[in-house]
Amino acid sequence: MAGETANNNEIVIPALTRVWLGEVGTKAPADATATMPAGWRAVGLTTEDSLKFNNEPNFEQVRSAQSSYPTRTFQTQDASTIEVDLQQWSGENFRAVYGGGQIDEVTAADSKKHYKFTPPRIGSRTEIAACIEVIDGGKNYRYMVPRSMQMEGVNTELAKSKEAVLPLRLAVQGGDDTDAWYVITNDPSFAPVSVTPPASG
Repeated sequence: MAGETANNNEIVIPALTRVWLGEVGTKAPADATATMPAGWRAVGLTTEDSLKFNNEPNFEQVRSAQSSYPTRTFQTQDASTIEVDLQQWSGENFRAVYGGGQIDEVTAADSKKHYKFTPPRIGSRTEIAACIEVIDGGKNYRYMVPRSMQMEGVNTELAKSKEAVLPLRLAVQGGDDTDAWYVITNDPSFAPVSVTPPASG
């Protein structure tokens, strides 16, 4: 069709994904391929099809007697979430999935070390920074989330002879002074389009 700009190079097929977590205020990477700065921790292995970044703005509509359609629509709030199922069980992954908590070494009857994880009490959940990294060939994308919080229940299936995953569910937190989230990429198709002004006659 005339004017169609079909480009199969703009199709993204994630060949590799990673999820990184850090304390709020941890320095963000300078670009899409730089080594993650100190303070970021990769969560490790995740299930193949569980990683999702959801953006769900909410709107209100004004209706008027003179129209069958809304006469004005305005946005009331924004909401974004990260979902991923973690395959690796570790103390830090438990803390991320449950929104904080405490890990202590406990006295054990055997000679091995034992540890106690206690989930956070009401009012003591902690915010964390998050980064979703997506790689498709030479194209790299990083979803950067400066602040997020675990705000859902944790449902872990403990079925015999089946991997038990930790469901990480983070809600993006925002503020007037920072971007709630952004994407940094080396994908050339993201380059701003330069518009040539019409010649004056």
